[in-house]
Amino acid sequence: MTLSSFTIPSLLLGIGLNASLQAGLKFEVKLLMVDPNEACAIADFNKDGVLDVSAGRNWYAGPDYTARPLREIGEFGKDYLKNNGEHAHDVDGDGWIDIVSGSFIEPEVFWYKNPGKDALESGKLWTQKLLAVTAPKNEITYLHDIDGDGTPEYVANSWDVKNPQLLWKLIKKDKELALDKCEIGGCNGHGIGFGDVNGDGREDLLFGRGWYERPEGNPFQAEWTLHEDWQWPHASCPMIVVDLNADGRNDILYGHGHGYGVYWMEQLNAAQGKTQWKRHEIDKEWSQAHAIAWIDIDGDSTNELVTGKRVRGHSGKDPGANEKPAIYYYDWDPKALKFTRHLIADGVGTGLFIRNADLDGNGKMDLAVSGKSGTYLLLQR
Repeated sequence: MTLSSFTIPSLLLGIGLNASLQAGLKFEVKLLMVDPNEACAIADFNKDGVLDVSAGRNWYAGPDYTARPLREIGEFGKDYLKNNGEHAHDVDGDGWIDIVSGSFIEPEVFWYKNPGKDALESGKLWTQKLLAVTAPKNEITYLHDIDGDGTPEYVANSWDVKNPQLLWKLIKKDKELALDKCEIGGCNGHGIGFGDVNGDGREDLLFGRGWYERPEGNPFQAEWTLHEDWQWPHASCPMIVVDLNADGRNDILYGHGHGYGVYWMEQLNAAQGKTQWKRHEIDKEWSQAHAIAWIDIDGDSTNELVTGKRVRGHSGKDPGANEKPAIYYYDWDPKALKFTRHLIADGVGTGLFIRNADLDGNGKMDLAVSGKSGTYLLLQR
């Protein structure tokens, strides 16, 4: 594919506004590439003080976001790349930000070594190095600091309910970097989230069929407790844990990743040793809210829900797959206990991640998304 770019004021894209689609912030849409890649990351890869974007086979050097080669990635199925994670992290501690990535089917986790200033400028590919052989059938991967030591762990969510839930800690082994496995439970399922479900001050791990309660002390040496408290098929990645109604109990935001519906689940008083939840519908007018984010996109010091339609998540077999994609943000009104939808970009879909940062330095939050409709920057004006 050749690199192409265009700019479109997102509120002038021909979509009619209605009561649930209010005029809101304005975004400029910049297309970087069209390919099957569904993951991206934001970091200053070349150490010039300007944020860059990585997305599959390429990285894009800010501020003009010219495509530069990063790595070779194979294809599989009808329209997939072997990439379900794009995580920017200085793996080897040399001061240059690397990439950690896994795949949907294969169990290998690789890191791609940033080659440094001269090699980046000359377009050299980054060196691929094996970190670990994990479990296959992974829906999505994350880097998340489970134990709070400042170094993130590798976490994979599997759609196969028989796959164990594993955490992987970055270690040095035989003078090489590797991942050390910790199995916290034998149950899995589509969807993942991190947050304190039961209010004990410790961050738990959520998945589509329930949650793992984090133990006291070292989370890699003590036993996690499995709570199969819900069945939310194809729950989004991630699910967001937040106390929306200020009742002292954390609630959960999630989307249906392969069907219609975005919801907030109100946590009620526990009963018979299980958490209890009341479902509130946010939006069912569009499908495949596979990726969601809870960020302060309008600069008012409170977070908004950002999400959008994943494009061809099951190669076009999901309900509503052929409907036009869009990305939205939702304002939360804590008094009325309701969300109001605003358009960010029409005709643009998501993949597995919604990344955010002030890319152009104008003090406003921007977004980067990478999916089968393309890799886009959504620049707030």
